[in-house]
Amino acid sequence: MSKATKKAVRKVFDAKSFLANLGPGKTILTFGAEENIYAQGDVADSVFYIQKGKVKLTVVSKEGKEAVVAILGTGQFFGEGCLNGQSLRIATTRTMVESQIIAITKSAMTTALKDEPKFSELFISYLLTRNSRIEEDLIDQLFNSSERRLARLLLLLANFGKEGSPQPIDTKISQETLADMIGTTRSRVSFFMNKFRKLGFISYNGTIEVHNSLLHAVLHEKPHVKAEE
Repeated sequence: MSKATKKAVRKVFDAKSFLANLGPGKTILTFGAEENIYAQGDVADSVFYIQKGKVKLTVVSKEGKEAVVAILGTGQFFGEGCLNGQSLRIATTRTMVESQIIAITKSAMTTALKDEPKFSELFISYLLTRNSRIEEDLIDQLFNSSERRLARLLLLLANFGKEGSPQPIDTKISQETLADMIGTTRSRVSFFMNKFRKLGFISYNGTIEVHNSLLHAVLHEKPHVKAEE
């Protein structure tokens, strides 16, 4: 590694360390699996950062229908709506595995963003990336079949993976949850999962492993990942 590369590596901002040492206004919380962090309708007065673990965001309609809108992992923020005037939570957040979460009060977060430019840059970059993901999810729901939506979701959950290397989805995710996230039924997800396994796109024995061939199939729009409902 060259000196320039080493210097660049040293300059990478460590958000985890920065937030862990933030001081007043910060609380480190530990949750077991399947525990609520906050519920839809709770007062929105803090931003949260996932030090370790995985969190599921769900919303419930007036009719009582629940939908999974996001799954977030280590290094991601949630609850940031309070910074933009949101007074009540619009979603419920629940851990999927044992997790360590940093809760930062609205005032402490505002001060940190103002006083530390590198943290502000990182947070803005995160928000822009997440906004792009939301737009992509909307387009996915509008224009793609449920089979193709499932393929894209599996790739996202596996972080797309490296060439030729199966990437495990490190959290156990039920077919019901997958169905909620792509807007279809559990039976359809089961059908597509079996189809993907037979085609060699995925393998699973307790843990789902996503193969690079699934990415190629989606990118090249092969017919077997474009089946209509």
